[in-house]
Amino acid sequence: MIALTVVGTSQAQTHPRPPGLQQAQQAETQAEAGIPPPTATRQKRIDAIEFQSEANDLARIAQTIPADVSSIQQGQLPKDFIEKLKEIEKLSKHLRSGIKPQ
Repeated sequence: MIALTVVGTSQAQTHPRPPGLQQAQQAETQAEAGIPPPTATRQKRIDAIEFQSEANDLARIAQTIPADVSSIQQGQLPKDFIEKLKEIEKLSKHLRSGIKPQ
């Protein structure tokens, strides 16, 4: 007579949890408790070299505006005056979006 003994190994072994499972369970627990999920905020960042280059371009273009305004006062509209103003606006908006409010 042969007796077989089966040892319950399922409780002794632990299986690794898939990545993110613990976070998902935590999020469910928080949702049930009425805690709102964290809001994802993506900060637009401009790297330092691009930031400096755009600031230099902005300064260079802005320096030409007083001479253009003098021409306008004399009745002559410089051909690229409007484009310069648009470029100044574009650069300033882009630089402004790259600065983190403190």
